[in-house]
Amino acid sequence: MNIDEKFMRRCIQLAKNGQQNAKPNPMVGAVIVHNGRIIGEGYHVRCGQAHAEVNAFASVKAEDEALLPESTIYVSLEPCSHYGKTPPCADLIIKKGVRRVVVGCIDEFAEVQGRGIKKIREAGIEVEVGVLEEECKALNRRFFTFHREKRPYIILKWAQTANGFIDDHHKPVKISTDFTKMLSHKLRAEEDAILVGRITDEREHPQLNVREWCGPDPKRLVIDRTHPLNIDSLYAQNIQSLIVEGGAETLRTFLIQGLWDEIRVETNTTLTVTDGTRAPIVPANAVVVSSKTFGSNSIVIFRR
Repeated sequence: MNIDEKFMRRCIQLAKNGQQNAKPNPMVGAVIVHNGRIIGEGYHVRCGQAHAEVNAFASVKAEDEALLPESTIYVSLEPCSHYGKTPPCADLIIKKGVRRVVVGCIDEFAEVQGRGIKKIREAGIEVEVGVLEEECKALNRRFFTFHREKRPYIILKWAQTANGFIDDHHKPVKISTDFTKMLSHKLRAEEDAILVGRITDEREHPQLNVREWCGPDPKRLVIDRTHPLNIDSLYAQNIQSLIVEGGAETLRTFLIQGLWDEIRVETNTTLTVTDGTRAPIVPANAVVVSSKTFGSNSIVIFRR
């Protein structure tokens, strides 16, 4: 790991602190470094409040202000160049007169898209882009998908038996453990909305809340053939992420239409049934990005 990657990792670590409250804005972390020593750092805490760069500069001690012209500021996402709820961070960076700016990834939001970097370079400040780029993009994949595709980031999720069923003779069966159930509720607390089909709603009466975790409940959605999902409506409501928990036909409909960005499959490796509803088949273009085992259960995460 080189020195730029080291401090960009710290930016990513800081950015994650804004996971709940920064929405609908992206998570961003910033670190100011002089001769290998961090003299300031910050992250975007809450939507409508100061951005990461502002908080990083504000944290610099008075006796270190004179070091800024020889310092580098690392930012996980391109500094903004437009007036929103706060002034442009690109202007602040120029005003502070740092020697160098290192950016994790370009901001795909239409109001930014390279303009912040262009403005800083035109001010004569050295800018490097693309340090830990894929990790920085992954950090805000929901934000990027929302603005690029004009729809939420869609997570398909199901639990299955060792032999690939999601129920037992078409009746609910306990597949998750208490611990993996808690992880599911943690996921719900991190996403904006959750969806099931009418049959699942009528048969299982799922609460779809976060009673096993701390955080906000996702918006609850139930669809059927007469009440289909309106993707444009979700975009208009500023819903950036959606969990689809089934049942099987609902999940397959999303798969057939290619409406998915991530798939999470939990498998109880010790449980088998003789008949029931078959779990969906993970598409061939899905790539495993994480595989973890929790006792008898495994959780595999796929992305495109």
